[in-house]
Amino acid sequence: MKLGFVGLGVMGQKMALNLQKAGHDLFVYDMSPDAVKNLVDGGAVLAAHPKQIAEECEVIFTSLPGPKQIESVVFGPDGLLEGIREGICHFDLTTSSQSMSKRVNSAYGEKGAFMLDAPVSGGPAGAEKGTLAIWVGGDEDKFTQHLPLLNVIGNAPALVGEIGAGTVAKLVHNCAGYAINAVMAEVFSMGVKAGVEPVDLWQAVRKGVLGRIPVTDLLTPQFLPGKFSPPSFALNLAHKDVSLAVAMGRELSVPMRLSNMALEEMTEAMNRGWGQLDSRSFMQLQTERAGVEIKGDPERIKAILAEDK
Repeated sequence: MKLGFVGLGVMGQKMALNLQKAGHDLFVYDMSPDAVKNLVDGGAVLAAHPKQIAEECEVIFTSLPGPKQIESVVFGPDGLLEGIREGICHFDLTTSSQSMSKRVNSAYGEKGAFMLDAPVSGGPAGAEKGTLAIWVGGDEDKFTQHLPLLNVIGNAPALVGEIGAGTVAKLVHNCAGYAINAVMAEVFSMGVKAGVEPVDLWQAVRKGVLGRIPVTDLLTPQFLPGKFSPPSFALNLAHKDVSLAVAMGRELSVPMRLSNMALEEMTEAMNRGWGQLDSRSFMQLQTERAGVEIKGDPERIKAILAEDK
């Protein structure tokens, strides 16, 4: 199959090499001549511009820094849109924006082509091994048709929903990860300042719930199905624990910005009379502010968890 690949940086080059090793004919384009050298040496065709890739290839991949670069590659002079043809699929592996993915897909639709946003996670090591997580948003038939290609660069690519849904999943994933890192830095600095050796502290913490259960699975008993009674651990007890932690921070002169924000949320929930509900019931305050209701199907949640066993 003739494949096009635009953006041969650290991630893109490794993904493109895996597609090349799988026996596909590649047309490649990057602003840097050094980025395409390995692929061209292996038999790839160096395209003069993205338009040529759209004219020559059946499926296109892009792996770029962000929405600004996607806009240039698609809508700019000699861009993909100028050469795109009916039935062609463009998988954008970039961490971009939902609005950009929808804009590109809409423009392609006028020519009978498709954009599917397909951001990846797993870093350079995952790109090299072909074990990236791939979250896809877009046409289900096109996703299914080209699943063998996606399986070359990732393991178990997942269709999340309509166009833009893959990007939403990636941004939720990354934002959550860095927010968790920020609070971990906060509480570990408190623990170390309180006199516990950092590796000993890490070893102790990972034996608790946070270490034994994936953080995303902590959402499944209460938050995701929207069921906070009966409690697994009551909010009033959790409020006491977090109060003691931030009090220790004050005693040690350790800034506890994020923990204090969590305590304020929990205090507000207590004032709502939720003390005997599950400790995660305070999370409803945020969904109220956002104007959304989260009530996932408990049976579907069980089935997804069972797949991992």
